Amino acid sequence: MSTETVTIRRQKIHKNRVKARLVFFLTLTAALLLVIIFAERLCPYDPNLQDTGIFLQPPSLAHPAGTDRFGRDMFSRILVGLKTSITSALTLVAIITVTGTAAGVLCGFYGGILDSAVMRISDVCLAFPGLVFAMAIAALLNGGIKNAVIALAVISWPKYARIARSQTLTLKTLDYIAAAHLAGGSSVQIIFRHILPNSLGPVLVTAVLDIGTMLMELAGLSFLGLGAQPPTAELGNMMSSGRSMLQTYPWVVIGPGIGIFTAVAVFNLLGDTMRDYLDSSGSR
Repeated sequence: MSTETVTIRRQKIHKNRVKARLVFFLTLTAALLLVIIFAERLCPYDPNLQDTGIFLQPPSLAHPAGTDRFGRDMFSRILVGLKTSITSALTLVAIITVTGTAAGVLCGFYGGILDSAVMRISDVCLAFPGLVFAMAIAALLNGGIKNAVIALAVISWPKYARIARSQTLTLKTLDYIAAAHLAGGSSVQIIFRHILPNSLGPVLVTAVLDIGTMLMELAGLSFLGLGAQPPTAELGNMMSSGRSMLQTYPWVVIGPGIGIFTAVAVFNLLGDTMRDYLDSSGSR
């Protein structure tokens, strides 16, 4: 058996393993999304129902994650908090992906003043520590989960613009793009038929990985009082509400923390596996 045959076989085995991992993590992500879609139906109690007769109860069969200082069921609030956190993170990533990719493709394709102006704006956004800049914007907007999303969107789109611009600059020098121009294709047709589809791989991987990052940053803003406000169930503000009781009633912080860890881990593992799959497909 030749060395080339062995190499091809190993590459095929590696790709099949990566594909199996991708299917597994896609299934895991789908299960997580189903949980947040039906969060309210899965809650054993009303997440906002207060019962001072059972406040700060430890985990039990009746309340698997215990209760908080207002007697609210922690398990129900964690489920709804997951929905709030993940939905906000998905919305944020969708905004910055579309905005940044559109800006990057247009800058890379047309160049000139548009490219210079947008890249200088992105330089300004990247010149400041991201979370500190977001905290300042969120504070100016008086907090709230929507304003936290806006604040993080303002500082996060340049990364996507740079990725899309880099891909576009590479793609527009290829022969098939020149052939599309010679065939009479308009700029809009070339962008949507050739440039954009071939730029999406790195963008999508970055977007999936950013879901976990944005979830943590939104939780961080809520923890500081600049994101979701009580009584809204959100993992960050739930941890903030319970931080003073960590040593005596640890479940009020540990539960939301496990929720954040689980969601971030699932999306990060999915993003890593997507990147490995695209790399193995590109190396054929």
